[in-house]
Amino acid sequence: MAIKIIDQPFDPYQELQLYQNSTLAHQGAIGATSIFIGTMRDFNQGSQVTGMSIEHYPGMTEKQLALCVEKAQGLWSILDSLIIHRVGTITPNEVIVLIAVWSSHRGDAFDATRYIMEALKSTVPFWKKECLETEAERWVMSNTSGYQ
Repeated sequence: MAIKIIDQPFDPYQELQLYQNSTLAHQGAIGATSIFIGTMRDFNQGSQVTGMSIEHYPGMTEKQLALCVEKAQGLWSILDSLIIHRVGTITPNEVIVLIAVWSSHRGDAFDATRYIMEALKSTVPFWKKECLETEAERWVMSNTSGYQ
């Protein structure tokens, strides 16, 4: 399991390939890899968004992310996982988060990936401030359900 909080843009595919090639110890047992990549969109709550600042609580954020993965490991058969999350200033189309889960079976990989993402959104201490097209700023007070 690896968790990274970074303040620079990253290529999720390159990070995924690097992790798979250098870290995964269960290569022969892996039958499924599930990947979620979240990018910043240019709209939210009916407004055009030109940028966003994401803050976190160092140490606590990583601990909460590790708890999300540990809970998923208790529910599904996971061989390994990788989470990379951006903080700092982000612009539309930039990647915010990468979640990858490796398992022997696709059901475990799919379900664990979704669980980790939803747990991240509801329990991990990240705070988002959006920069709006009108040059105003606002804190994001709640997360969407994932379907809105």
